[in-house]
Amino acid sequence: MDFTSRYVALGDSFTEGVGDDDPARPNGVRGWADRAAEQLGAADPDFGYANLAIRGRKLRQIMAEQVDAAVALKPTLVSIYAGANDILRPKVDIDDLLVDYDAGIRKLKATGATVVMFTGFDSRGSKIFGTTRGRTAIYNELVRGIAGDHGALLVDYWRFSEYYDWGMWATDRMHMSPAGHANMAKRVLSVLEHEHSIDVPPMTPVPELNRAETIRANARWVREFAGPWVVRRVTGKSSGDGLAPRYARLAHL
Repeated sequence: MDFTSRYVALGDSFTEGVGDDDPARPNGVRGWADRAAEQLGAADPDFGYANLAIRGRKLRQIMAEQVDAAVALKPTLVSIYAGANDILRPKVDIDDLLVDYDAGIRKLKATGATVVMFTGFDSRGSKIFGTTRGRTAIYNELVRGIAGDHGALLVDYWRFSEYYDWGMWATDRMHMSPAGHANMAKRVLSVLEHEHSIDVPPMTPVPELNRAETIRANARWVREFAGPWVVRRVTGKSSGDGLAPRYARLAHL
């Protein structure tokens, strides 16, 4: 089918939709991009949507694997968030990395599409991920510059204080919960100045824990989530190994 409006979403687990489980959808997730695409296409039968994002991908992998594929789909709208998995590494040359990001954004803008970029989240509320805060701040300033240079729209995740509520996060503490994804879809649609009817689902209450309960909860988190992430990093594996893009071709949700 030929679509006159074509939205292509690029990135990693953030855009793939990890944390917003839906067994009926490709890769078992829904995510903010699906939610936004549903709203964008609600009154437009000629609206097509592709999601090329794959969890675990780093910035240069996204540039190499997804940008040309997106260009081939002749998009009228592109969203892209890349670099979060690089920032998690303590040794990363963010300035050098963002040179490649700039080239990718230039290629996407050359299609004539509206391009939407994101700043990184301010992880000041996390004792573990808070260590990345300085690297994220440098990344954000460079992203703001790239967006300004190329006329891209910017979703300023860094300033979204509602994400300081742990109810916006999945149990892995790394990805947004269904409420977090729904809220992000609203934020993106607001930047696009598009009306929507998204209701953020109730957040799962985060119980108050005493010291012993906190220690046990943290130990369980390390065992179930942080430990496997470290093992993958040391062995050169990725959570996205073997996964295909959820919607490699344009579809109407």
